[in-house]
Amino acid sequence: MATPVKVYGPPMSTAVSRVLACLLEKNVDFQLISVSMSKGEHKKPEFLKIQPFGQVPAFEDDGFSLFESRAICRYICEKYADKGNKGLYGTNPLAKASIDQWLEAEGQSFNPPSSALVFQLAFAPRMKIKQDQVVIKQNEEKLSKVLDIYDKRLGETQFLAGDEFSLADLSHLPNTQYIVSATDRGKLFTSRTNVGRWWNEISKRESWNKVVDMQNKSA
Repeated sequence: MATPVKVYGPPMSTAVSRVLACLLEKNVDFQLISVSMSKGEHKKPEFLKIQPFGQVPAFEDDGFSLFESRAICRYICEKYADKGNKGLYGTNPLAKASIDQWLEAEGQSFNPPSSALVFQLAFAPRMKIKQDQVVIKQNEEKLSKVLDIYDKRLGETQFLAGDEFSLADLSHLPNTQYIVSATDRGKLFTSRTNVGRWWNEISKRESWNKVVDMQNKSA
């Protein structure tokens, strides 16, 4: 029996939950190893050996480590191509290029404003940190512009990279989940016809529901 891959970090982390969703889509056995951020375990020397930036997730498989969630997801899809959802990262060069294109859009255009909103609206209150209304306003405007582009795209195709659910869609799940379910800005997504339809569809995936269950149990 193959040794399960190891994922280090709390499922509440958006980056960790991205990796967990990918592993579940691919039916890859994994071991989730707790890392307490509040206790500073992510800054300890033994953890920094596998995650030099002292962040989460960290990932180990076959004696080597990775630390960036999107790179980890690509690796999982490539190494375990014949397991689970075989089309998650495309089955030909054109499909992969389209998925990579929207993964880059997520990382560069969607993630910065959505992450800022997740922190300010969902996490700051829990951490007893004062919300910055200027930051919230600026990033809400930035995210709105991105979602306008997404809405046009999703009027042309069922999913971002085409007509099949892919890593491009999966990568948007963590931040969107927080904004829709844990803030009062969910209408950024649900008020847009095509984005709302897309979110309703991808958020019901069995793999993502399992991640949400893990988050709820660890909260």
